[in-house]
Amino acid sequence: MLNKRSIKKSIIATSTEVEITVVVFEINSFLVGQIILLLSATKSLKKAAIEVYNPLVNEDMTEARKYVSYIVGRDTQSLDEKGIIKATVETVAENTTDGIVAPLLFMIIGGAPLGFLYKGINTMDSMVGYKNDKYILFGRCAAKLDDFANFIPARLTAITMIVSAFILRYNGKNALKIYLRDRKNHKSPNSAQTESVVAGALGIELAGDASYFNTIMKKPTIGDKIRESEPTDIMKTINIMYTTVVIVALLCATVRISVCYFA
Repeated sequence: MLNKRSIKKSIIATSTEVEITVVVFEINSFLVGQIILLLSATKSLKKAAIEVYNPLVNEDMTEARKYVSYIVGRDTQSLDEKGIIKATVETVAENTTDGIVAPLLFMIIGGAPLGFLYKGINTMDSMVGYKNDKYILFGRCAAKLDDFANFIPARLTAITMIVSAFILRYNGKNALKIYLRDRKNHKSPNSAQTESVVAGALGIELAGDASYFNTIMKKPTIGDKIRESEPTDIMKTINIMYTTVVIVALLCATVRISVCYFA
């Protein structure tokens, strides 16, 4: 016959088992969602960059210009090989924040609702954030919201990219140097954060003047032209992106597990 002490121990044991089960379920659910998000976003960004890279190595400039036009807002019809490489590298560097790291961070903080809210802000900026006389106020609002949402993710991504550059045995010291020097060389407070790291890690020059809607926009350069850019720089940027994503994913999983376990 069970006494009160035995019943109490049984209840405590059962309660503990239930808590552990709930924690494991929450962790597993998060990890599944995280893996799906990372695989989808990272693969999509890589695919877009590879579609530019393949025609470049085959010296098919027409196809390269066509595919780079899908991922950048600047005019691409007159871009030469260097311009196409620069545009692609910049896009992968910047979108590692916008398309992968930032949504993941927002999901950790507020789950799917906050993650979808962030993507809504980011998409609105992509669609109407460009300067346009007719919609300048609406576009400016979208751009400012996006700047605010990406302020912390962009800096976290940049720091992680520096670590990635060392891991990949690229020029990590120069990545840090150029980051500290050129991270503000852009009208956006966030874009040059990751672009400066990649420029330094690869030893190439990014940014500079570009044409938008047939108008030349004056922009400062990012990085030093230690060497001329090459198509392989696109692949190296993809490597930096993947390494960065793995590091951030591990950090996020650790935080999530800790929160679920100790909450």
